[in-house]
Formats: sequence, C-alpha cells, structure tokens
Amino acid sequence: MVLLWWVSGVLQLEASIHEYNHKQFTSNSNAYVYFGGKEGLYYSSATKTRGQGTADGRTYVKIDNVELTRTKQAASHNKNDIVEAIICEVGDKEKLGSRGPNNENFNLCCTTDMATQMDCSPGEVIIRPDHETGQPQSFKVHFNGDEMTVKMSEVFNITKSGMYELLFVACDPDLDGLVIDGMTIWKNPMGYLPGRMAPYMTFYAFMSLAYVLLGFLWFLQYVRHWKDILQLQNCISMVIALGMSEMAFWYFEYLNFNRMGRRPMHITMWAVTLGAVKKTVSWILILIVSMGYGVVRPTLGGLTSKVLLLGGAYFLAAESFDVVENVGTINDPSGKEILFLVIPLAMLDAIFILWIFTSLSKTLERLQARRSFAKLELYRRFTNSLAVAVIIAVLWIGYELYFKATDVLDEHWQSYWIISAFWYMLAFMLLIVICVLWAPSQNSMRYAYSEDIGEEDLDEEGVALTSGVAGKTSTAIETEKIGVAKPDAKERKPISTDVFSLEDDIEEDKRD
Repeated sequence: MVLLWWVSGVLQLEASIHEYNHKQFTSNSNAYVYFGGKEGLYYSSATKTRGQGTADGRTYVKIDNVELTRTKQAASHNKNDIVEAIICEVGDKEKLGSRGPNNENFNLCCTTDMATQMDCSPGEVIIRPDHETGQPQSFKVHFNGDEMTVKMSEVFNITKSGMYELLFVACDPDLDGLVIDGMTIWKNPMGYLPGRMAPYMTFYAFMSLAYVLLGFLWFLQYVRHWKDILQLQNCISMVIALGMSEMAFWYFEYLNFNRMGRRPMHITMWAVTLGAVKKTVSWILILIVSMGYGVVRPTLGGLTSKVLLLGGAYFLAAESFDVVENVGTINDPSGKEILFLVIPLAMLDAIFILWIFTSLSKTLERLQARRSFAKLELYRRFTNSLAVAVIIAVLWIGYELYFKATDVLDEHWQSYWIISAFWYMLAFMLLIVICVLWAPSQNSMRYAYSEDIGEEDLDEEGVALTSGVAGKTSTAIETEKIGVAKPDAKERKPISTDVFSLEDDIEEDKRD
C-alpha cells in the first residue's frame, strides 16, 4: 500500500494528454503501426465557441510536436520515408486497408500491384474517406535524405461525435525499429475529460449531495436520541461518512482532470482507497448484522477473526482492482488484466453473500424460537431487502455482460458510465434501507441484545397480566411469577466476554 502511494507521487500518468516515451512501432499487416490512443469525443464546431478556457466548445486531437526516430541503417538509404498519423472513428476502420486484386491477405498499405487495380499510392495507407464527414483523416510527414528524426504537429478537428482512434503508420519496410516520442492532446467541448468519463463528474456531484443529505438526516436523529444509540448505529454512521468522502474525492478528481488534462494521482489514490474501505466496511456491517450482533448475541465469539480475515482479503482485492481500473488509466485495461483481478473479487463477493444469507437464516430461527417478534419483523424486512438487492444485482450483471459482448467497437461509449454508476446507486439505496430500519429512536434499545427470552412479548403482555391478577392474592401472584421465571433461570448461562471465543456461539445454539 505504501509502495502504491509512493509510485503515485513519482509517476504523473496522463489521461487526455497521451504521452509516448520512446515507444516502438510494431508489425501489423504489411506496415509498422503504433496505437496512439482511443477516446470518446463529442461533436463541436471548430469556429464557434461557447465559453472560455478549456470549456471553449472545441473538440480536437492535437499532435503536439511528436518526434519520430528511425534507425541509422534506415537513414543511410537516403530515402524520403513517409509516416502517417490517421484519426478515425472505430466504425470507420473498414475504410482503412484492403485485400489485394486476388482477394489475398489484408494489406493496410498500398503496394505496387494494388496501385494498378485501385486508386491508391504505393507506400501509403489505403484510405477510402467518407464524402460527407471526410473520415478517416490523415496527416503525413517525410524523412528527408539521411535524417534520423522528423517532427510532426497537427490538429484534427472533430465534427462528429464518436469513439476515435489515433494510429501512426509507416509503410516502408526500411522503417523497422521506428520509435515515437512526444504527446497528443484530446479535448472535448467542455474540457479534457474523455467522453466516456465526462458524465461521471455530474454523477459524483449528485451522489455527494445525496450522501450529505442522508448524513444530515441521520445526524439529526443521532443527536436527538444519543442516549439510546446502539453500537450498530455507530457503524452505520461510519459508512455514511466514508461514502460522503469517497464521492467528494471522485468529484474533485474528475473536476481537476477536466481542467488540467492530467489526472491528479494523489486525489485518485485517496478516492480509490476510501472506496475500497467503504466497500469492505459495508460488507462487514451487513454480515455482522445478519449474524445478529448486538441483537441476539453480544459478541461474534470465534467468528470475529474469520470476519476480519475475509474483510482484509476483500480490501486488498478491491484496492488492487480499483487501482488498475482508475489510477492513470486512459484506455480500458486489457481483458486478461481485468479478468485476473475481477475473479478473486467476484469470489469474495459470493462468499460474503452466502455467509450473510446463511447467518440470516440462523438469526431468524433464533428470534422465532425466542418469540422476539419485534426483532423478528425487523430482520424479515432486512432479509427481504437484501434478497431484492441480490436479484437486481444478478440481473444487472447479466445486462452488463450482454452490453459488453454486443459493443465490441465501443459504439455505445456514451452509455458506458451507467454500468459503473448503477453499483453506486444500488449500494446507496441499500444503505438508505439499513438507515430506515435501524434509525436512532427512543425505542432503539428494544432491539439491543437481552438475555431474556421473548422480552418483547412479556412487555406487551405486562398490562394485561397486571389487570388480570388484580383479585388474586399476593401469594398466587408470586407463584405465577416464579413459574414464568423458572425456565429463564434454567436456561441462563454465564456469557464469555472474550470476542474471539467460540463459547458464545456454542452456548447460544444449546439454548435454542
């Protein structure tokens, strides 16, 4: 963890500013290609602006003094080798390259044989631009004589919303070993946020306000009934505070990113870490509630160490996944990279869910046996809420898999943010349900742990018993009290105060 924070301070990874530090072109088809970036860009007018500064209404991809270096051997041939920068929408990639006259292998660059059959120039990329949009666009630079380096600067104005890719292509076989240095700047109408990420800034602002409102309402109830606060309600307060902080950090991270074009690593790491802590604490909170902590048992007994171990494993998995997905990320991480991290996280989620519903089943059985009807009703509502949340989550996972499987080219990039936003919304709605069920009130203590069996029923029947025995002798009343109390006296056993002891669970099972 300390290493991650140190790295974040040393490395200033970029987002809308894509940097290339001595990167080498790779062989692709009959060309050498370097992938310069991929982002969603919104349409804007290149002449009419709508604001000042970064929110000037313009959308463009700027090649900012990029330097291309060929090998000494290539330079010794004294050829005016060509390198092209091509910007194209992902749906227009079929307009690049072609198959030969005899339908042989795909060629990105035009060959001498193909030039006699097609309208293309040998040694250049085959491009069939759209007559209306002019896409894909191409910009060329030449090495002169024995020059080893050449610089490229150009601005591609975007006149149609879409997911765009930037490719640097060299067709000459002598350019094997070509390397690139420099950067490109990708800008949307309202700033430097990539189009795929732009809606997140508004979403996190909304979620920050939602958490503030929830926290304010919870705090009012907390202050009014501070003498009757349960330990469980303190845990809920911590989850609300963590959620509020996480949303605020994400908002300021995207705000800074949008203004500067560079992702602030320290803010991103804070947001990622707070998010991982909140998810872990939330899972643990739901689990210990399901176990009946503070309601049907005073401690977790020997389960404490197991809960903490599972929570620690989940924090590490969630932190690793979020760091890879968010810290310094421009394009989506590779499928193998994500799969390697998402499988352990998904397994831990499944373990939590299985353990939660198993514990809930046992807790409901105990409450039923003890005739604790007020607590039983509370836990039934909680169980139903969790069941609905799990069903919705499973359905959404199915939709998410369908969405990604059918959008291979990222043509629905404008809706991509909804996939991640949904999970934040689901967690927030579940938190609201928990806050409503366990809201601080003057009756909070009736849900606290008590050794008496059926304490709620005895309280509710107290008035009837008192009025019903008015005509009886004190001796008869004493006899009835003893008769009622005897079973309790037999069942009561000393309770261990060691939270790591297994005795609590064993003794409770014996009583039930």
